[in-house]
Amino acid sequence: MVAEEMMEVSSEKAKTTEEVAGRKLGGLRTMPFIISNETFEKVASFGLHANMILYLMHEYNMELATGTCILFLWSAATNFTPIMGAFLADSHFGRFRVIALGSVVSLLGMVLLWLTAIFPQARPPHCDAKSGEKCVPPSYAQLMLLFSAFGLMSIGSGGIKPCSLAFGADQLYKPENPKSAKILQSFFNWYYASVGISVMVAVTVIVYIQDSAGWIVGFGVPAGLMLLSTFLFLFGYFLYVKVPPNKNLSAGFVQVIAAAWKNRHLDLTPKNFDGWYSLKGSKLVTPTNKLRYLNKACMIRSCEKDIGPDGLAIDEWCLCTVRQVEELKVLISVLPIWSTGIMIGVIITQHSIPVVQATTMDRHLFPHFQLPAASFSLFGILTLTIWVAIYDRILVPLISKYTGRPGGLSFKQRIGTGLVLSCLAMAVASEVERRRRNTAIQEGFENNKHGVVTMSAWWLVPQYCLIGLAEAFNAIGQIEFYYFQFPKSMSSIAVALLSLGFGMGSLVGSLIVTVMNNVTKKGGESWVSSNLNQGHYDYFYLVVTIFSMVNFLAYGCCEEKKIWDDEGDDDQDMKEKEMAKSGDHSVFFSA
Repeated sequence: MVAEEMMEVSSEKAKTTEEVAGRKLGGLRTMPFIISNETFEKVASFGLHANMILYLMHEYNMELATGTCILFLWSAATNFTPIMGAFLADSHFGRFRVIALGSVVSLLGMVLLWLTAIFPQARPPHCDAKSGEKCVPPSYAQLMLLFSAFGLMSIGSGGIKPCSLAFGADQLYKPENPKSAKILQSFFNWYYASVGISVMVAVTVIVYIQDSAGWIVGFGVPAGLMLLSTFLFLFGYFLYVKVPPNKNLSAGFVQVIAAAWKNRHLDLTPKNFDGWYSLKGSKLVTPTNKLRYLNKACMIRSCEKDIGPDGLAIDEWCLCTVRQVEELKVLISVLPIWSTGIMIGVIITQHSIPVVQATTMDRHLFPHFQLPAASFSLFGILTLTIWVAIYDRILVPLISKYTGRPGGLSFKQRIGTGLVLSCLAMAVASEVERRRRNTAIQEGFENNKHGVVTMSAWWLVPQYCLIGLAEAFNAIGQIEFYYFQFPKSMSSIAVALLSLGFGMGSLVGSLIVTVMNNVTKKGGESWVSSNLNQGHYDYFYLVVTIFSMVNFLAYGCCEEKKIWDDEGDDDQDMKEKEMAKSGDHSVFFSA
């Protein structure tokens, strides 16, 4: 890295910080503050997501299709913002500051949403659509207030999601400990399980409060939990290991592309070429042969024209270090595997349709108590949590004896298993919906979308369980794959890729519904009609199944190999920072 990219700290101060971090900071004692922050945020946000379609329909007089579209976009925004939060954390502010800021912004969004429930002026007049009363749509100002609340919560989530997991790993990562990889994998599994537990609380307790006590209390409780989450995280400030940001990582990606383009006229170098640009002390002195076109960004054309008296590049947009080039390469190299996570994102982020299905089925748990329609997703999260515990404590030790891998199955095997299970989940969902629809028609509810059939809503449980199991394999596998493939300075970006894939899945799911609606309604009733009994949501699930199978075949063509060669990022970065401060720079010519 060039000097401008380094933190301006002295070598003595850097050494002292490293020693203190090794002896006194971090460790298991920081986990309650970090995990509680993520847990309470998940309880609050998922508790609001689960039942939001009912709030929009009952309080804002929206049609099901309109409300579903808004929730799709909210879900996409919530999953897209983490990539920006990751870049800000890794490139400029550090993970602690981004998490803290995200917590405060998310709290503001929840308070704003709470205010929409408190003040009647924030919503259109209530009406009873079943009685034929004409409903007044929300005004522009009312929608802007609602969307502002959604936007603030998405931005806040973008600061917490990509950084919390990586920030926790920073507290436990010890390069000198041979068991570090196993400790981190166990942390990843239990962290994801804690998130699962928080979501279970959200879709049961929070949803029940909203159904029984109303929206004011139902939205006030998540806001209070988010306030507690923010305070707990800030309370642990003096205990955390704070990995300094790589100040110009995001700009570095753009600089590499620009430099490679400006040097496009240069010929690809022979094997014995020794004109690569890197800093003294860096172990990355020769670029790899993968994506060789980008190597032109770190080729020195002329020492007099490219290198200044201080040994640094005169124009960072014409000459980049080997390390910058390799960081971009590693990001590009994981994109094929990342892209196969989009279809499973479609499946995991589909919330509205199963909730509407559940409202038309028998949901009684006891004779005088029925489970809220939004609470059936509990079974997917419960499956995920139980499986993580079984896999981590029982199966990993057994499987590792045969595979020789500390984690049992390889990353590719775990991700691929999740994709197969997601295909099976959609096939089961298609069959269940086909039977539900036939039952509704037989019982005379074809023209009554509010009719409740005698078929039990518990038939939805198998598909939820399969989706939870698929997420346990695929999502955790993706997180570990990205984290161990990338250098530590890019770990937040690595984790954010999973969220970005789910965001793309939300948009693809919305696109599938839109195209299917426009195409099928030409022949009569749309397959994705607001009346489930006249539509064909079994065909919708079948289409998603076919797309998922094609996606799995594409995944089979992806390679799993070590992309980034671990060069001891912490020690290396510290050495380069010391050199940047002291001015001890040079151009290294590899042999």
